[in-house]
Amino acid sequence: MSNEKLAFMIGLLGSVHCIGMCGPLAFAVPSLKKGWAFLVMDKLLYQLGRIISYCFLGLLIGLIGQQLWMVGLQQGLSILSGVLIVMAACSRLFKIQMLKNTPSVLLSPFHRLFGYALQHKANHLIIGIINGFLPCGFVYLAMAGALNTGSVSSAALYMAWFGFGTLPLMFIATLSIGFTGALVRKRINRIIPYFMLCLGIWFILRGMELNIPYLSPPAMEQGAPECR
Repeated sequence: MSNEKLAFMIGLLGSVHCIGMCGPLAFAVPSLKKGWAFLVMDKLLYQLGRIISYCFLGLLIGLIGQQLWMVGLQQGLSILSGVLIVMAACSRLFKIQMLKNTPSVLLSPFHRLFGYALQHKANHLIIGIINGFLPCGFVYLAMAGALNTGSVSSAALYMAWFGFGTLPLMFIATLSIGFTGALVRKRINRIIPYFMLCLGIWFILRGMELNIPYLSPPAMEQGAPECR
């Protein structure tokens, strides 16, 4: 599976989780003009804002990843990313609460900024950009993948495809005020940790360079980072 397809799938699966977690914020953003055309345009701008934020995060993480690749740490980087993803998957599978107090500390400033933007009737694009920076487990998962792409441009593109993956369900949900029921989201959320577990194991195997085609290719086949 190519990096772009993988990023898109992470976004698509993650968007079901996002509807439950970030959905209420998205639903709270009113369209300032009446009519379906304005509503659709506003919601598209909102989604575009999120994707812009993801691309910016990709640029930042790509700068870090490129430096690590240039000093030959890509193997350890892939293994470390895989271990962290496996730990996150296990924490969800076995109901282990990690970093219990951290989410509220991280979320509070963004919620205040989001509320300020709503109060002052900011453009949907601006509000979407703010939403894109909200701490989210699936954004972290996508960033782990972007970190392993080896270049700034590839990392930004990876995060863009992740954003496009989140777009269909989030866009439809904001138009229909949450078209997926709680039962549907609950069932899909049960599958997500297993997907994370497979992804983490794949990162670990890729870093081990076991000369297994597609799954764990040798270093020469994984490609060198682009110097741009």
